[in-house]
Amino acid sequence: MPGSTTLGPGHGVDPIEHSDAVRLASVLREMSGLLAMDGPNRLTDAQVSALCAGQAHHRQEFGEWVERVAKELTRRVSA
Repeated sequence: MPGSTTLGPGHGVDPIEHSDAVRLASVLREMSGLLAMDGPNRLTDAQVSALCAGQAHHRQEFGEWVERVAKELTRRVSA
């Protein structure tokens, strides 16, 4: 479908509107920065724990995953 991006595990496909995909990529890029930065605006360990099923020690892996997904989504919506 023109103007959309599809997301799915390989057997069902769920479309997402182009504008929503662009917004999601932006949110993920911002979250990646908040995970990686130092200082008062950094996501706290408690916030990371809430996002990682109680595993705050997964901050680096989660940050890398968020960054990778943001880049891939940005690539797809820009194509």
